[in-house]
Amino acid sequence: MSGLQCCSNPPTINPSSGSGHVEKLGGLDSYVTGFPDSKLAILLVSDIFGFEAPNLRKLADKVAAAGFFVVVPDFLYGDPYAPEDANRPLPVWIKDHGPAKGFEDAKPVLGALRRKGFSAVGAAGFCWGGKVVVELAKHNFIQAAVLCHPSFVTVDDIKAVKVPISILGAEIDHMSPPEVVKQFEEVLTAKSEVVKSHVKIFPKVAHGWTVRYNVEDEAAVKCAEEAHQNLLEWFLNHVKGIRSSL
Repeated sequence: MSGLQCCSNPPTINPSSGSGHVEKLGGLDSYVTGFPDSKLAILLVSDIFGFEAPNLRKLADKVAAAGFFVVVPDFLYGDPYAPEDANRPLPVWIKDHGPAKGFEDAKPVLGALRRKGFSAVGAAGFCWGGKVVVELAKHNFIQAAVLCHPSFVTVDDIKAVKVPISILGAEIDHMSPPEVVKQFEEVLTAKSEVVKSHVKIFPKVAHGWTVRYNVEDEAAVKCAEEAHQNLLEWFLNHVKGIRSSL
């Protein structure tokens, strides 16, 4: 994860953003929003800037408005990446926050959702979170997955996916460049009878565009909202009350 794109356009962190609230879930502080009486939940896994990013919480609220209970856990334990901290550049910071740990930490969160009565869960991951979600998608812990400008994800990861998956890539992305995303698409097309998939590369946008857009840039907002709508439609079509194997 050496690319500067993962660090570009950092959000202004705001712990009070969003219309939901923070509570403990599966041992993690989690932003929750939506319908607790719903049987359908969505897990959003943040990028390196964490669960207090306003645009991410805004997206959580948007997904919740469609009838889901949405959870955004603090997989970074109150320690999001801080670009201004010269003592902890990204290669140092990531040693404390590998996606493999995020995958393990997600299991108790999903278990807590099941105990609360949620019969199906979808998960979306952004950048760093994309790797967490693709790992979940290999093991039937979730019913559907969305990867937005993922980092660390490999062709072998995609080969192992077992649930419906949507991949939203960017034309300008050094972490998952278009040629790699096209390889993902080829793998998924070859297994289309087993796994439903959707792959889309958004033109003229850069890594991180779905959650780190400038809210005052009309074109950037429009591109982000298009991706958000694709994400929501995927979950509406594929998260429908199937029992989890967790």
